[in-house]
Amino acid sequence: MSLRVITQSTPNPNALKFITAKDVKKSGKVTFVHPAECLHVPLATNILGLPNVTAVHLFENVLTVTQDGFGDWPVLESEVVEVVKTFLPGHDPEFATDEVEVDESSWTADRRKLEDVFDREIRPGLQADGGDIVILELVDHIITVKYEGACGSCPSSRTGTLQGIESILRHEFHPDTQIITVD
Repeated sequence: MSLRVITQSTPNPNALKFITAKDVKKSGKVTFVHPAECLHVPLATNILGLPNVTAVHLFENVLTVTQDGFGDWPVLESEVVEVVKTFLPGHDPEFATDEVEVDESSWTADRRKLEDVFDREIRPGLQADGGDIVILELVDHIITVKYEGACGSCPSSRTGTLQGIESILRHEFHPDTQIITVD
C-alpha cells in the first residue's frame, strides 16, 4: 500500500501544506529552519536539505514547507512528497524538542483569557493555512507574538492578517489591544 500525501496551497505563495494519514508531531508543534536543529528527526532534516527550502513546520499530521521564493514549486513539491514517503514510515511523531514547556500556572487571568481567545478565534484559521502563532508576552494590552509555519514568511501576516487579529482581540479581549510581531 502506498503512502498518500495530499498537498494544499496556503495564502503564502512560498509555503505548501503536506497532509498525511500519520501524525508527524503527536503533541505540540515545532518549526525547524536549519538541518542541525533536527538531526534527530530525519524527515525534517531531509526536507530542509532540499534546494530552496527555508523551513519545515510540523503539527499533528501536517508538514508545512516554506521556500525562499526561488524554487520551482512543481519540482520541489514532488521532492518533498518523495522525502515524506521515504521517511514517514519510520518517523517517530513523539520526538523530543528543545522547546521549553510552558508554565501556565504563572499566567494571569488576562493571559488565560487571551490564550482562550487565540485558541477559539485565531489559531484554528492559521493552522488551517499551515501556520500558527505564539504569544510571547503580554504587557498591559500590548501583545508580542511570533508567527510560525506558513505564517512566518507570509506577506499578508504583517498586514491584513495582523489587522484581523487585532480586530478580534479588540472585540474579544480589550479595546486598546496592540500587537507587535517578532521574527
